[in-house]
Amino acid sequence: MDVPHSIWMGRTKACIGTGSLKHSAHMPALVTRQAPASPAISSRLIKKIAERMLKTLHIESSELSILLTDDDTIQALNREHRSKDSPTDVLSFPLMDPDDDQLNTLDGGPLGDVVISLDRALLQADARGAALLEEIRALLAHGILHLLGYDHETDAEEAEMNQLADKLVNASRREALSSRSEPSRAKPKRKKRR
Repeated sequence: MDVPHSIWMGRTKACIGTGSLKHSAHMPALVTRQAPASPAISSRLIKKIAERMLKTLHIESSELSILLTDDDTIQALNREHRSKDSPTDVLSFPLMDPDDDQLNTLDGGPLGDVVISLDRALLQADARGAALLEEIRALLAHGILHLLGYDHETDAEEAEMNQLADKLVNASRREALSSRSEPSRAKPKRKKRR
């Protein structure tokens, strides 16, 4: 699958594609917001949540790009990369092949991009009677797991993915309560793509 290095008008390639952040002291998650009319949410908070999820998976030195966007942008990406001309809540663009042995080591390399529609997240949160931040947490966990090769094509795969997503969401909530909390021992499992 071709990875869209240019989803952020070229910034992805400069930030992730070249590994330029790899040698920084600590910056595994990069959050970009391109949704001026969408609901307000702190990019800094999303970065902390993402970094906690990566730490929970024991891949905190890996790099992750997150784009917070609107329905129009995610619909264009969904149309271009999945041939579905409708907005969606989250898209994931892995930079590694899940069949690659490198997925088991993840020694600080780039995972890929997670794109979240803030418009769609707000609609879904409202429908469930949940806070926007909780919906974004769930979508971010879902997106990260797709980057690691998890899928939900069968009931068993969906149950496994949902269980791990819940662990990531809960770990990121604990981080908000105490910066000294210990990570869960959940580890990513290498999955085969079909």
